[in-house]
Amino acid sequence: MAPSTNDTSNGGANDDNAKTSNDDNAADESLSKTPSTLPLILYSLYFLAILQGFYYAVTMAYEIRLYAIKEYGRVIHEFDPYFNYRAAEYLWAHGWHAFSHWYDDMVWYPLGRPVGTTIYPGMQVTSVAIKQYILPDWSINDICCFVPAWFGSLATMGAAWLAYECTQDYTNTRVCLGQLAGIDWLYSKFVAPLLATLMNTLHRFTGSTLGLPHPYIRRPAPSMESALWTALIMSIVPAHLLRSVAGGYDNESVATTAMVVTFAAWTRTLRDKTHDWTTIAWGIITGICYFYMVAAWGGYVFVINLIGVHASILVLMGRFSGKVHKAYTSFYIVGTFLATRVPVVGMTPLKSLEQLGPFVAFVGIQLLEYCRRQQVKENLGMVDLWKLRIRVFSMVGAAAMVLIFFLAPTGYFGPFSSRIRGLFVKHTKTGNPLVDSVAEHQAASPSAYFQYLNDVVYIAPVGFGLVLVAFCNDSSSFLIVYGVAAYFFSHRMVRLILLTAPIASTLGGIALGHLQSWMVGSIFPETPNAAAMWAAIMGNETERVTPPPPTKTTTPPKKANAKKDKKKGGAANKAKDEATETAMEDAESVAALTAVATKRDPYVISAIRLAVSIYVITLIKPRLPAFYDTCDQMAQHISHPTIIQKARTKSGETVMVDDYRDAYFWLRDNTPQDARIMAWWDYGYQITGIANRTTIADGNTWNHEHIALLGKTLTSSEKEGHRVARHLADYILVWAGGGGDDLAKSPHLIRIANSVYRGLCSEPTCREFGYYSNGEPSERMGESMLYKLHSHRLKPGVEADPNRFKLVYHSKYGKVRIFKVLKVSKESKEWVKDNKKCDGGGWVCRGQYPPALQKILAQKKDFKQLEDFNVKGEDDSEYQKQYMENLMGSGGSRKAPEKKKEKKKDRPQRLTPEEIDMFNEAWENNELTSHMWELISQNRIDDFKELVKGNPAAAHVRSEDGRGPMWWAHEYKRTGIIEILRKLKVSEARTDENGKTPLDL
Repeated sequence: MAPSTNDTSNGGANDDNAKTSNDDNAADESLSKTPSTLPLILYSLYFLAILQGFYYAVTMAYEIRLYAIKEYGRVIHEFDPYFNYRAAEYLWAHGWHAFSHWYDDMVWYPLGRPVGTTIYPGMQVTSVAIKQYILPDWSINDICCFVPAWFGSLATMGAAWLAYECTQDYTNTRVCLGQLAGIDWLYSKFVAPLLATLMNTLHRFTGSTLGLPHPYIRRPAPSMESALWTALIMSIVPAHLLRSVAGGYDNESVATTAMVVTFAAWTRTLRDKTHDWTTIAWGIITGICYFYMVAAWGGYVFVINLIGVHASILVLMGRFSGKVHKAYTSFYIVGTFLATRVPVVGMTPLKSLEQLGPFVAFVGIQLLEYCRRQQVKENLGMVDLWKLRIRVFSMVGAAAMVLIFFLAPTGYFGPFSSRIRGLFVKHTKTGNPLVDSVAEHQAASPSAYFQYLNDVVYIAPVGFGLVLVAFCNDSSSFLIVYGVAAYFFSHRMVRLILLTAPIASTLGGIALGHLQSWMVGSIFPETPNAAAMWAAIMGNETERVTPPPPTKTTTPPKKANAKKDKKKGGAANKAKDEATETAMEDAESVAALTAVATKRDPYVISAIRLAVSIYVITLIKPRLPAFYDTCDQMAQHISHPTIIQKARTKSGETVMVDDYRDAYFWLRDNTPQDARIMAWWDYGYQITGIANRTTIADGNTWNHEHIALLGKTLTSSEKEGHRVARHLADYILVWAGGGGDDLAKSPHLIRIANSVYRGLCSEPTCREFGYYSNGEPSERMGESMLYKLHSHRLKPGVEADPNRFKLVYHSKYGKVRIFKVLKVSKESKEWVKDNKKCDGGGWVCRGQYPPALQKILAQKKDFKQLEDFNVKGEDDSEYQKQYMENLMGSGGSRKAPEKKKEKKKDRPQRLTPEEIDMFNEAWENNELTSHMWELISQNRIDDFKELVKGNPAAAHVRSEDGRGPMWWAHEYKRTGIIEILRKLKVSEARTDENGKTPLDL
């Protein structure tokens, strides 16, 4: 392909054009010369090294995720994965029809849950398909354990594909905002010529451009190198490991892969010089990938909005074209249609405010395409085109306003969820105590990014800058949008740091890919990367010269009659001369640029570049194993399941703590099949998944009021709690044994209860429910049913009422206690069985609360989300305001003088030396140690203070390796937390299993 030149074929310039054409052909031949045998061998070895790198990335991604399998066996982790596993088992046993019509009356007793219409079934369908067609001899349990590791490897290659697509079309890259009129003019007139002058001057004095980019010389981009480095980073980066270790059968483990592949397919759709039907085909493929994303995870809302925003930004940047229209239209129609086929989604893409943005973008792009076609048909000028656009958009906008006016009062539009709303408010709390009780919904601290991305936090911004200022096109501009969105949302909610893994890996890979290409260019200046090598092998161009815009504006000469020629003295001949002069300048420019492009670097310059490359390698080489070791340690830490834990006693003996599963097995083997188990909602999935018993609530948290009833029951007095429990449960399961047990969670329980049953506490955050500084429970806590069951015969004077509860199981290490509820109401149990309300289809048969609970239920006030404008009723803003003020620490009007003394009591308790020694004796990894490590590593000092205030023993916990909060505080240099720990008498002289003290770190 010849270098592009301006068309100057006018009259007397034909001979000059012929000469220019010959020069171009000569340059083209010099740029396309086939390499000799030795370079071919070296190129082949280079390709093999890249392929080996991809193989290493995939295997590394798989192996690093297997620590849990190797250490604990094929065990499902955490809470939510047990529901996913149980659903996969049900799908395998009963088939799709039964699964899609599954109303589970073993959960959310007595209401039940229509699982078929409330689940994202993509992961379950995938697991069953693997068993059906690939691994028929494997059990569903084993497949579910390995799915995260398999999809971790697939996500690694998906991210590599994304990087590859965003480094294509090297001949059409420039500043990301280069299509905006002002910036484009500034770049073309000043920036590009200045850069060209600098490069030409550098070349004149050194004989080389030192491998730096030239604004008028394009070389193949390091696509394969960028993809390889992206894969290597993505394979082990902790932000991706968070939700993809073996055993962590969570939706995100599959959804991350689906998300990355959808993004990669979208960027492939936007490739330049692609046939219209190819663009449409890739748009359809993108829609299908998006459908899988929708089926796998509720986070699909992020994907559809991100693509919609990117398409809109392309329009605003002046990059709208028939290609963009075909790409987005085919994607949106196919993707949205398939998404509505997922039962849990239904028609929400056309109703929810969270998803109407992409629909507006779709309509806008259709209107722009209509105007574009009218412009071509009617040969409209720019002014007329804008007039047409204003008329069309005004008419459609007016019609939309009328439609909204009539639909809004009907409740057609769905509100933003509290989790989405929490991403945009200035504080980190949502106003919903149920959502606020989840630690991973809190804001991320700056240190969290280094913790989960490590060195990539320094490399990714370099890639971001390269794309933004030098290598931006329709595809790669997506990375700018993705990077900004991922940072914003992950900063608002720490859980969403997992969204940063693909984009950080991709941008980091692009930065390292360009660095590798520059270093390879010191040896092969004409073919510095795999794409250029392949072009040379195939005889294609390895560089493309694009001359700068002409310095003079020429217009073709018009025919003039003899009279006018006499008057103007031969103006036509003058115009011909100017055109000829311009053509000669362009030819000279192309020839000069071609000389710059094709001239090999002097040996001295090549030697200097090689020396610099070797020096850079010596700088990077030590960081690579350090980065891997950090990721490997994180993988091991993340791979410890909470359901089984390894603990080390002070004597050094390692023990396996399997209390939780033992308790569930006991329920399965020693209770009637229709037994109902009351426990806090966290454990519901595990109870139904392992014990196969009915639970009151679980992690689906779909019914705020029902969870509030559960919280009220557990935190009410023993007498009041039993009055409710006897109508709902046969057994009560309590997590005890310290750490993150039920008492540690109890402030959240009563806050949730108080949000529905107002009056349980004197103020919305229920400060009176907790521990005093002397370690004793407050009056409210000490009277609660939960406290009595938790501390039954463990603390002097604390015993559950033997007329109401009977302790029937106490786990080996005291982690779980199970009580039989006495005086259970058989009438209520039978009434619930016989009184279900079934819909017209017959499969959704909702249970009802027994009549005996109606008096209590009449006291509730349904919780109204701040963002739910469809819910009518009395204003609840005062409660929300007070809740937010108290929770965020302002206290509002409750800072009364008489409260100061009480507030002083809430300071953390300093335990006795004997108690401190006792807490330091047990070394184990559990939920509390993980949570403490997370708070310290992320420097969430306010949350840390709140935790140790309510549970002072937390400051003295020790993990399996003998380290605890003081070690971690010194390791991360958290001086504020160190001071708090010192005040709590946490020793800095104790040693871990390797004999190191906190001060040694």
